[in-house]
Amino acid sequence: NEFCERFSYYGMKAVLTLYFVSYLGWDPDLSTAVYHAFSGLCYFTPILGALIADSWLGKFKTIIYLSVVYVIGHVVKSVGAIPTVGNKEMHIALSMLGLILIAFGTGGIKPCVAAFGGDQFDEENVSERQKFFSIFYMSINAGSLLSTVITPILRGDVQCFGGDCYALAFGVPAALMVVALVVFIAGCGLYKRNPPQGNILLEVCRCIGFAIKNRWKSSKYDPKRKHWLDWAEEKYSKRLIQEIKMVLRVLVLYIPLPMFWALFDQQGSRWTLQARRMNLSFVRVCLHKVKMLNALLILVFVPIFDLLIYPLVGLCRINITPLRKMVTGMIFAALAFGAATLVEVQVVVRMSNSLSSFYINKETLVKTFTYLNKEVKIQVTFKGSTSECTQMFIEETAYSLFFYSTTAGIDCISQSEECSDLNLGLLDFGASYTVILTNESDTIVPHKMEDVQANNVHIAWQIPQYVLLTAGEVMFSITGLEFSYSQAPANMKSVLQAGWLLTVAFGNVIVLIVAEGAGLEQWKEFALFAGLLLGVSIIFSFMAYFYTYVDPDQLDKIYQKDSGKEEDDKKQKTDDIQMNNKGKETRM
Repeated sequence: NEFCERFSYYGMKAVLTLYFVSYLGWDPDLSTAVYHAFSGLCYFTPILGALIADSWLGKFKTIIYLSVVYVIGHVVKSVGAIPTVGNKEMHIALSMLGLILIAFGTGGIKPCVAAFGGDQFDEENVSERQKFFSIFYMSINAGSLLSTVITPILRGDVQCFGGDCYALAFGVPAALMVVALVVFIAGCGLYKRNPPQGNILLEVCRCIGFAIKNRWKSSKYDPKRKHWLDWAEEKYSKRLIQEIKMVLRVLVLYIPLPMFWALFDQQGSRWTLQARRMNLSFVRVCLHKVKMLNALLILVFVPIFDLLIYPLVGLCRINITPLRKMVTGMIFAALAFGAATLVEVQVVVRMSNSLSSFYINKETLVKTFTYLNKEVKIQVTFKGSTSECTQMFIEETAYSLFFYSTTAGIDCISQSEECSDLNLGLLDFGASYTVILTNESDTIVPHKMEDVQANNVHIAWQIPQYVLLTAGEVMFSITGLEFSYSQAPANMKSVLQAGWLLTVAFGNVIVLIVAEGAGLEQWKEFALFAGLLLGVSIIFSFMAYFYTYVDPDQLDKIYQKDSGKEEDDKKQKTDDIQMNNKGKETRM
């Protein structure tokens, strides 16, 4: 079920940006903004799904109903990619409606699916539950791995309606989501279902508000309380107060966690851009397939860690707690960005040496750069006088640059037009070429000169950073899922899972702030993120040291005993009253 759902989600996302740019005709900035807005919404909506599950419908019904919304969103998105359905405005409207429904569907079921799976295990089956979360995470990455391969092939290699078949690329994920829903419903008779406990989040907010209000109104003569939440004992049960304490302690632990996701999610953006500037000679694959490495390594690392590394560390009499695993995972992620920094430095050194010069004639020298899609300064030397011309170069656009002498120096005027199809042969990654176009018999003939050789920093140098980051993900993400479930009271498990997913959303916000606000060179930005995560891991280590693990199931037993004891006390008091009354009647 999870495999099919993740296939549908990641398969759709694999071609989403290309759909915006190529099919809807949006510019890259708008496409990127909508893409990240959709991704962010997918990680903010889990709060809604958790509220519905824990307070109203229960996890099972919530998964079914929101999966139906999920399927409808996929269908609407696929219909919006059919050229014969309406005009461009109709396609945009259907696409946005489909994405909103998908975001509410996938986000709504995210916290419920993991928590519902954990519900199937009793308190005696802790090791089996840990294995479940490992298999659960492997299913996520298996779906991601296959979808990032298959859906781009369906888009590019299959032609429909006279072009790339986006309708099929979106339709197959929709079909997989239908399969996921059918499989889940088919097993309904085998599931262990815990009924919803009412609007628990509203009750929690009221309890916290009452405690704060009561504490504020208290005088210095009132007896002291061990915890500020204990000021709510006059109105709310001790059990609810204790459960809120458990949840708040875990949520406080979550505060540093977004920094890990800030680094992790950059493998789909910054690391991909880094790969574009490296030598891909031995793989010769599309850049979207580079993203497969993480999913592939997950499938390899999960059984290795569960069956080999963790048992071996345990034999060394080292207590491997979940929080220690998460700290180690954060350190590995920081090391991954340290490796990325070293690679980036080598790429920058190569590109800084990629400054080329060529003579137009004996007196005119033009220096060329390898940078595209950015404003560059072109130095022009004429008769011993050097001037600068500023020009923005856009990919796949031809430029004519005219220079003329003035009293102030050299001025330049540029003209651009769309390139026609030209056969330029093999253009290696990172190389810089000068192409002279000549008109021969009414045919444009290109003459290519290589000014800068192809990248000599090989793509294989990215493998260590992927290995380190994936190892960190195994120790951090899988453990965090299981930790969030194990430390949550029975009626708040989905809420705490949603809180865990919110750390991913805030991690992306951190990336936007640093990337847009800092304005650093790429290698400095990588080093900054590595340093920040190392600092955060130290803070998290101190927080984890003072954290006391709890067993929510033991909480049930304690309060059941207390409840039974209270009933016995009440019964004893009633019997004493009756005996006393009887004694009085005898004496009378």
